[in-house]
Amino acid sequence: MMERFASPEAIVNRPDARSALVELLFQLADDDLFVAHRASEWLGLAPHIEEDVAFSSIAQNTMGHALYWYTLLEPLTGKNADDLAYLRPREAYRQAILVERPNGPGLFYENPSYDWAYAVVRGLAYETFKRIRLEALASSSYVPLAEAALKMRDEQFYHLYHWETWWTELSQSTDEARRRLTEAARSVFHDLPTLWDLGPKAETIVRLGLGPSAEEIERKTLKALEAEFRRVALSFPPLGSPAFTGREGQHTDEGWAAIQMMGEVYRMAPEAAW
Repeated sequence: MMERFASPEAIVNRPDARSALVELLFQLADDDLFVAHRASEWLGLAPHIEEDVAFSSIAQNTMGHALYWYTLLEPLTGKNADDLAYLRPREAYRQAILVERPNGPGLFYENPSYDWAYAVVRGLAYETFKRIRLEALASSSYVPLAEAALKMRDEQFYHLYHWETWWTELSQSTDEARRRLTEAARSVFHDLPTLWDLGPKAETIVRLGLGPSAEEIERKTLKALEAEFRRVALSFPPLGSPAFTGREGQHTDEGWAAIQMMGEVYRMAPEAAW
């Protein structure tokens, strides 16, 4: 029978289990932190005002998920959630390269030329992956993690539904829309394998039942996405072979710049009560 860890106290004195759990939680937290941030950069730039409201709501919910993961890390690291989110060195971040990619050329406050097709395909891909990951994590041997996954699943359903709706509407509209979705899919699928990489603690994460294997998540994610492409009669793009995934602390300059921007105010006075 798989050993279960009911609380932080049950795992904190097990160095192998604790380090693997910390690694996994940082992947979860950092992924959602970046998804929320990139979504927030679309405020005022989305196709219409209703989408501005909807996308902002998704960003807020996803940032709440990131905060929950960081909060689970507090008793395991001895640091507070804000410090964990904003004060780590570049190599300590564990987000997948796909989620840190910019929305397009320019910055949200200076000459933005963002690609809505890329936002739709990346949103569909990430939320499909996240649904499958949360379903698997609901059986995690670390009880607080399993409980968190169960709480998030219901809310995350609507995030995925949102992108499935956009995906369907655009793919059934014009030839130009289908062409842009196809181009965006090629870019997204180049980075897609970065999502399910588990980093240096993969073997321990799986062996202790803390989380699912990369192979399981890859298989289920690709099966679900292939069904979406088949449903709208778009070609399923090949997977890329990224030079690095982000799970071992290697990141793009754009990703690090985003962290610097997100934490700019907090770093001015980290001791302040916000």
